Amino acid sequence: MVCTHRIFRFAWLIWAALLLLPALGTRAAVAQLRGHGGPVRALAISPDGVTAISGSFDSTAIRWSLTRNAAVQVLRFHADAVNAVVLFNDGRVATAGADGRIAIWTPGNTQPDAVMEGHTAPIAALAVSPDGATLASASWDQTVRLWPLTGGGAPRVLEGHAQNVNGVAFAPDGRTLVSASYDQSVRIWPLAGSSPPDVIAMPSPLNTVAIGHDGEIATGGADGRLYFLNSDGTRAGEVAAGPRPVISIAISPDGALVAAASIGGAVAVIDRKTRNLARTLVGPGLPVWSVAFLPDSRTLLTGGADNIIRRWDAVTGEPVDPLLLETAGDPLAAYAGDHGANIFRACVACHTLGADQANRAGPTLAGLFGRRIATLPGYDFSEALKRLDIVWTPETVSRLFEIGPSAYTPGTKMPEQRIGSEQDRAALVQFLERATRP
Repeated sequence: MVCTHRIFRFAWLIWAALLLLPALGTRAAVAQLRGHGGPVRALAISPDGVTAISGSFDSTAIRWSLTRNAAVQVLRFHADAVNAVVLFNDGRVATAGADGRIAIWTPGNTQPDAVMEGHTAPIAALAVSPDGATLASASWDQTVRLWPLTGGGAPRVLEGHAQNVNGVAFAPDGRTLVSASYDQSVRIWPLAGSSPPDVIAMPSPLNTVAIGHDGEIATGGADGRLYFLNSDGTRAGEVAAGPRPVISIAISPDGALVAAASIGGAVAVIDRKTRNLARTLVGPGLPVWSVAFLPDSRTLLTGGADNIIRRWDAVTGEPVDPLLLETAGDPLAAYAGDHGANIFRACVACHTLGADQANRAGPTLAGLFGRRIATLPGYDFSEALKRLDIVWTPETVSRLFEIGPSAYTPGTKMPEQRIGSEQDRAALVQFLERATRP
């Protein structure tokens, strides 16, 4: 199956091991963090700015020392991509992933202290309450769950979304929880009593949400825009971050800036007071899956599809590391100017095209046309896909993105996504016909 930069795309890597590269040294100028074997899907930073946690499509999380720019510990537990991480005030870590499980870790322990299970689909986001007593998780099973961190007990399940729930955040006073979904809605849930949530209809499917210290809500859309809401849900403005879907946002601790990461590879830095696009951080051009500010409200970490965590000066827009923009050759360089290749560009982290290239997040697309679904040797397809009677042709690939994976291929791990333009679908199919031909 294939993906497009015009829609929000989570990729699932099946790599079972992480090759931890040597530390890059202790000089302050060396800001890149290398060690993951797949795209860096999630980032969290401790309040003192000393420690970072990253989660990756390679199924691991890494605890980093930001003073030494070195990996301290690799956390191996999840059976699929680690999509979300949070740091508790006491130093513990929560990780959650595509396997639907949440793991709680104490620093130094090689196994989780506790595992929380209940979601029936990938978990996309985590948030911890201001008092540290509750962990919230957002899932593609269309629910949010509230897990008590003290005293045990069953989670509270918040239902009502009609699509994947991709973001969740607590209000600063801890009285409400905000969720953002691909169903084009934000929901504000009162946490006391049994009142129903306020449902705010939005113009676009939503991929992420964050809340400032003043209670203002920021959410990122598949239309490349950043939407601002007051704490009561009333609209407070919007900003065009770029032409590609926004997939991760972070608000600086001082509340002045919002960083919006794009599947197109750029990070927009928004002046929150004026609602202006202050600057754009441009890296290698691959999707940026995660962003997080350090306590200085100026230094920004980004996690990319090239497996690297980079450090930026969000005020000047410059990379901290002078080696930041070094990158491998463009795998689509031979298709420069091809509209279909441009649509496919965000998928190179997930799929290969050539017969001599291995599976990545999804199966290689080499020889795609004429192949029955879920029959490529060497890739672990779900039983649901194996039961489908679909042969990949230009018509079936186009149909997949016309009506969406959940309708056309029930049981897939792909998120709900569609390409509305018939011309764009045709360009993508024509490119794949050329690029995947044996």
